[in-house]
Amino acid sequence: MFGIRLVDSAQVGTRVLVANGSGVLAGGDDEIAALHRGADDPGRAGAVLLLPRPLRTPEKFVIVGVGAADEAGWRAAGAAAVRAVPASEPLHVVLPADVPPTAVRGLAEGLWLAGYRFSGAVDGPRSVEVTIQTDTFDGYAESLEAARVTAAATWLARDLTNMPPSVKNPAWFADQIVTEAATRPGLEVTVREPDRLKAEGFGGLLAVGGGSASPPRLLEMAWRPEGATRHVVLVGKGITFDTGGISIKPREGMKLMKKDMGGAAAIVAATLGAADLGLPVRITALAPLAENAVSGSAYRPGDVITQWDGSTTETTNSDAEGRLVLADVLAYAVAELNPDVVIDLATLTGANAVALGKRTAALYSHDDSLAAELEAAGRAAGEQMWRLPLAADYTEYLHSDIADRHSSPTLGAGSVVAALFLSEFLGDRVDHWAHLDMSAPAWSDAHHADLTKGATGWGVRTLLRYLTTNHPTQT
Repeated sequence: MFGIRLVDSAQVGTRVLVANGSGVLAGGDDEIAALHRGADDPGRAGAVLLLPRPLRTPEKFVIVGVGAADEAGWRAAGAAAVRAVPASEPLHVVLPADVPPTAVRGLAEGLWLAGYRFSGAVDGPRSVEVTIQTDTFDGYAESLEAARVTAAATWLARDLTNMPPSVKNPAWFADQIVTEAATRPGLEVTVREPDRLKAEGFGGLLAVGGGSASPPRLLEMAWRPEGATRHVVLVGKGITFDTGGISIKPREGMKLMKKDMGGAAAIVAATLGAADLGLPVRITALAPLAENAVSGSAYRPGDVITQWDGSTTETTNSDAEGRLVLADVLAYAVAELNPDVVIDLATLTGANAVALGKRTAALYSHDDSLAAELEAAGRAAGEQMWRLPLAADYTEYLHSDIADRHSSPTLGAGSVVAALFLSEFLGDRVDHWAHLDMSAPAWSDAHHADLTKGATGWGVRTLLRYLTTNHPTQT
């Protein structure tokens, strides 16, 4: 990641000033104030005013709006600033006096997140250098570190998701996380390969991955800090590429299917971030990894699959594969790991975008408190979600004449029915579970605010805020 430093004096580089509707907040003069007053929509969060000053020092000012000067406004300002200046030019951001630490965190997150570019490798080189001028450092260093860890984890999730499928298969993904975890004391990683998956009964994962020359894996990563009293299990869908299988997708529907492991990327990156922050909560991250391919060994529409818990699933659509791999892992988590909370993230359905558009995830939970905590974490982190109902009467759509349930009924409400399918595997933890269908916001078609074109790393920021806010102290 590129560097951000706190300084107490002016530095060489493009000078970035911040403003709200009342004017420039610090570092300006009468000329700058007058030019700002004449701008369109001055002070709006993320608004940019570029002021060239030839033959003077500094030669260029950039004024960015912070709106209401809440954390979201500062994040928007940081994103606007790093986009307004070429990557080769250093940035020097002048803070007004006595801004809260949350302002520094928001500004830094915006700078880092909007400054991301995929280089073709995990955590490739970046070149921007940023200084933040402030009169006091009290509390700012801690906020800057929280922003750095959050952005680094989000960059990792973006790198993993942006990686081409010619490189990214289940074994490659697992190897990346093993390497990342090895640099952090206290993290333990287990990777189950096909023989062990078969011996332990992960039938859904084996079925979905059975058509590919790149066999499936189950990645399990554990963070067990001393004194932790709560155990959160994070589950993420990890389909490294999704052809749809025998129920093959059309070309347009397949082009972005390298992003179908966005949930797995988010939960492993968030767990690595939690370790970096030393969060006092036990976390187990479970990433079922498979490539859904077409071959003579691919599972077929009409197959009946035996899941990890011994129950059976009839599937008539091999493109409804994500719920099959998640079902195995959710059942395993509840039976073997004794979690207090289970949260799964999955690029699960196209119905997510139909219902909520491209920037909002669908949230499902029977637990009002958990849902409210995740919604609050998402608002603070700058990630949108909307709670949809787990309509009990829709459960009848899952009825099968030949198995315990049907995975892919065609009666509508696709995102809701997929969530209801997953709920079948939660046992006595179903009231302490949340599901985030984040297929739509996992990808951005263009640069927007703190998002860059391509993978967004959606969910990392929300999970880190949730884990920090709701599990803040050791006992």
